[in-house]
Amino acid sequence: MLPVRRRKQLSSLTLAVLVVLFTAALVIFPKPGLESATAGLKVFWDVVFPSLLPFFILSELLLGLGVVNALGVVLEPLMRPLFSVPGVGAFALSMGLAAGYPMDAVITARFRKNGLCSRIEGERLLAFTNTADPLFMFGAVAVGMFGYPALGALLAVAHYISSFIVGLTFKLYGRREERNTRPQLQEAVKQHGFLLKRAYLEMMKAKNEDNRPFGRLLGDAVNDSIKTLLMIGGFIVFFSVFLRVLAQIGVVTLAAVPLTAFFQVLHLDPSLVRPFITGLFEIDLGSAATANATAPLIEKVTIVSAIIAWSGLSVHAQVASVLTDTDIRMRPYFIARIYHAVLAGVITYLLYQTGFGTEAAFIPRAIATMAPLSAGAGAHWAMSLDALGTWALVLAAATVISLTVYIVHRLRVFSWRSRLD
Repeated sequence: MLPVRRRKQLSSLTLAVLVVLFTAALVIFPKPGLESATAGLKVFWDVVFPSLLPFFILSELLLGLGVVNALGVVLEPLMRPLFSVPGVGAFALSMGLAAGYPMDAVITARFRKNGLCSRIEGERLLAFTNTADPLFMFGAVAVGMFGYPALGALLAVAHYISSFIVGLTFKLYGRREERNTRPQLQEAVKQHGFLLKRAYLEMMKAKNEDNRPFGRLLGDAVNDSIKTLLMIGGFIVFFSVFLRVLAQIGVVTLAAVPLTAFFQVLHLDPSLVRPFITGLFEIDLGSAATANATAPLIEKVTIVSAIIAWSGLSVHAQVASVLTDTDIRMRPYFIARIYHAVLAGVITYLLYQTGFGTEAAFIPRAIATMAPLSAGAGAHWAMSLDALGTWALVLAAATVISLTVYIVHRLRVFSWRSRLD
């Protein structure tokens, strides 16, 4: 095994070569690069910037006024037993649900800087609060890309159920590392007595420690929010160009060869391979390409669900850049995204196959007939299940997956405790 110094030198050299090659490719293909950059900038300016800016400003204000601290005290009895995170985690979860990624990463990073969570708790929080907002699934994907509004409910149910399972599973993560800090945390929860009184005192304490007048607080909130959003916009444009260049030089075609064989093993239409590769890099482009594929609807919805849960390397880069000034590690987040993507895809497929969309009126029957369920006894059995049986099947599958992860964790087949390089 190479020494650490040697590995770092080799890594730096590899990155330098890749950046030089990418720059050369951009010089060779200037027109596609300009077109993709313009498209990425349009997405950022028309959608991302106006939709995220109000949430970013409000979150900064709520943190500065101490409201989040009070919320953390009130919700500590709920969030701690369920996910082993502090009560303020509910704020990151709710803002992530409302605004989508990378809102959760921005708030988690602020929590860590302000001492509202430990490193392990921040990593747990980031693992399951990285969710897409409902507007994206209902509006952009279901209506804009597929043209079937009711599909949004199926995607949202699968997305949030799988996210909840990820949160329950990652409760096991890092328990040994935080064992020394747990008594102090429990003592902090019990102080001051009555719950609402503790919440009020915590809010006043946080407001006094911040000690900024509201005018300055608002100005700082706007300034910090715009800086963060400009960084996010830069990543969107960069990955839009990067993906286009990869397609121009044939890297996407080369990567499609092994994935085609893998998709055939899973009995998925080969036309979904290229959209899937696109979705690995950028969620919007991958979802749109999948919706336009010629595959059956059930397969397209399954792949889109997995892409949304994975969220794309563009979002991963945004999260990594937000966490730069903290000690929160990216490896648990990356593992959680893979786990979330697999869970979301499987749950989406099961819900659709068992008739959840038709029986629960989430998907009109006309849509179901456009992408019929697989023939044979399995399909007949699936269609005959009622709504209760569907939920029981999903719950059973989630339980089996969670228990499997727990057993693997206990047997130490792989380490959940990543280390800083």
